[in-house]
Amino acid sequence: MTQLRDAHLLVVGATGGLGSAICRRLADEGARLTLAGRNEAKLAALAEELGEAVVTTVSADLSVPAGPAAVAAAAAEDGGIDGVVYAAGVVAFGPLGELDDETFDELLLLNFVAPVRLLRSLLPQLNPGAVVVHLSAVVAEKPMKGMAAYSATKSALTGFSAAMGAELRRQKIRVLDVRPPHTQTGLHTRPISGVSPPLGRGLAADVVAARIVAAIAADEADLSAAAFD
Repeated sequence: MTQLRDAHLLVVGATGGLGSAICRRLADEGARLTLAGRNEAKLAALAEELGEAVVTTVSADLSVPAGPAAVAAAAAEDGGIDGVVYAAGVVAFGPLGELDDETFDELLLLNFVAPVRLLRSLLPQLNPGAVVVHLSAVVAEKPMKGMAAYSATKSALTGFSAAMGAELRRQKIRVLDVRPPHTQTGLHTRPISGVSPPLGRGLAADVVAARIVAAIAADEADLSAAAFD
């Protein structure tokens, strides 16, 4: 079992619908949190809500190479890191013929390139026994038409997680790949391109967050969509 009380975890995308729910659950377990996100006002509000659980906050643009490095540097100010949760990301909808380069680049940068860069920057700071949590999605298991590029970025993140899990095993660092089904975070209502198809009612963010935090504590290394049934 992974001890969460007094553990120092970095949560990236902390102010998002699922990221904030994960932060609240981790704080309830006694974890100490470094919160990272794009919006300083939202970070400040979440930090005020979580109180003494928060070590520090950091605002950075993850789409540029310096962004993940800045997040890693801020987290390092309190010493080693016992875990990182990458909950940032964007979504886009529409057929391939309507996919412009700017949208494609943003999908790749935030959903795949940024977590790779972040983990590379964090490696010297991860304590033995640390856990790296990547929030992929059910589309990594079942890619969807009209979401081909988004599905591909999540599939890439899942593949990266599997490879890094094997690579970091000797350092006693666990990589947990999470592929939740549709969750009510509101992300599908804020696409960077296109319009969401009817998705039906998703799982509550707090329910998904509770399952993820339970998996962190139970030393799980893979959380498929079926694990949320």
